[in-house]
Amino acid sequence: MVSPSDPLERLNFTHDGGRLRAAVIGAGYWGPNLARNFKAADDWDLVGIVDLDLERALKIAGPLGDVPVFASLDELLAETDVDAVAIATPARTHHAVALQALRAGKHVLVEKPLAAGTDLGLDMVETASRSGLTLMADHTYCYTPAAIKIRELVAEGALGDILFIDSVRINLGLIQPDVDVFWDLAPHDLSIIDFILPGGLRPRAVSAQGSDPLGTGKSCVGHLMFDLPNNAMAHINVNWLSPTKIRQMVIGGSRRTLVWDDLNPQQRISIYDRGVNFEKAAVTEAQRTAQAISYRLGDTWSPALAEREALGLMVAEFAASIREGRPSRTSGAAGLRVLEVLEAASASVAAGGQARPTSNVEVQLEGTR
Repeated sequence: MVSPSDPLERLNFTHDGGRLRAAVIGAGYWGPNLARNFKAADDWDLVGIVDLDLERALKIAGPLGDVPVFASLDELLAETDVDAVAIATPARTHHAVALQALRAGKHVLVEKPLAAGTDLGLDMVETASRSGLTLMADHTYCYTPAAIKIRELVAEGALGDILFIDSVRINLGLIQPDVDVFWDLAPHDLSIIDFILPGGLRPRAVSAQGSDPLGTGKSCVGHLMFDLPNNAMAHINVNWLSPTKIRQMVIGGSRRTLVWDDLNPQQRISIYDRGVNFEKAAVTEAQRTAQAISYRLGDTWSPALAEREALGLMVAEFAASIREGRPSRTSGAAGLRVLEVLEAASASVAAGGQARPTSNVEVQLEGTR
């Protein structure tokens, strides 16, 4: 351990309302955001930052009150008491790091995607379940006030039956060394869809097309499509090469259509009472396919949303799920459902865009933490 201040005093945590002790593993792109929110949270004490690059870890630890830093998870577990770890390392390492923490009896939060493959994610979910520990996916967008409001509107039937979901997530972004654009950007959209739909994300098959115009060896531009309940469909466009940044999701319903523009803080959500009305005109079996079509042109309105940091709500939910012994809103099972779609998308790209079934992993996920 490296600590610029006095040695950390050991504290005994009890589940009677005491503060939980967390460490962040990974001091790269996302780790500093997690560390800042754990430090600021009422439920947590940030007791360590782990990174092979101790100098990088110290740069984060200093402004947060000289939080102790460690060169490895082994060192952290040997030198301090910790209730939970938050993993912000490359996706290929998530499985090994999470299993080590779970086997040591620690609750685990994992940055998206949950793992590098469905089989690895399933191993993590089952290990956490057997141990009675919380495994949570850091699907940050699900904790934004906008996503929470959309979930409420869908649940109460304000949009009616979902007819389509169209999502665009494009920007001039970093080309990742270990994943393609699908695995980098699409987990955000997939996790949101999983969060807002009753029953979660359960497509039967996925079609995807990707292009690599820069010759990087991985898709930099991608489109994926999959089925939704009631013969509806979803489409997601992801792109690292766009000079303009767009973060928009359109959710079309039989009653109303909702547009979420995440880059418009003044009006993130707009709800349109506009669309197509379908009225059954047939009265006989032979005429049953006939439709009387009319168009609805009603009002547009925007609900007020609180401006709260999603990561703050996420770490609070992590603590609540541990204390209450329940799955979090973005449990390991939710992370697994996202992985199934990503793997099917990769298989579809490899097959030239032909639809590929999702794995539909059968596991007892009810009550899985």
